[in-house]
Amino acid sequence: MNSASPDPTDGAIGDATPDLAAFRQTFRRHAAGVAIVTAQREDGTPVGFTVTSLASLAAVPPLATFNMALSASSWPAIAETDRVVIHTLGVRNRDVAQTLSGDNSQRFIGDHWYRGPHGLPVIKDTTAWMVGRIIERVQVHQSAVVIVQIEQGGLGEDDAPLVYHERTYWRPGTPV
Repeated sequence: MNSASPDPTDGAIGDATPDLAAFRQTFRRHAAGVAIVTAQREDGTPVGFTVTSLASLAAVPPLATFNMALSASSWPAIAETDRVVIHTLGVRNRDVAQTLSGDNSQRFIGDHWYRGPHGLPVIKDTTAWMVGRIIERVQVHQSAVVIVQIEQGGLGEDDAPLVYHERTYWRPGTPV
């Protein structure tokens, strides 16, 4: 086969069709910055999760988006709350990124967070954090795009960005 035309069965995953396998492999190979989104349930219980889908939507008004599956354990809190905190992470935040992507019952055990504006959980020592009001949740199939209008925030110490690629956290290499 011509090297410019990859075999569509290469990288097939389990019983996934070649197209689905290619989709999964493509996004595993697409490096993305790592962020954490936190909120609280109506009873005040903190929730949070690690995302790689954070994006700026507009500068005026300041809008950001992130995506999540409707089956995610944190979705019920995001579906019912008005505000979230979005945190951008540096390499020094690798452990907290791992914690917030792990077991729900362990995510807020420890001193890596505090109650911030509106009583929301704020992760300590991130490169930046922004409090925002959810203005729209757009359901697409079994996922949602959450649109947040940023209201306030703060900057922490600068650091090399934490990047997720091929199921591993990375520090970016040399600029090209």
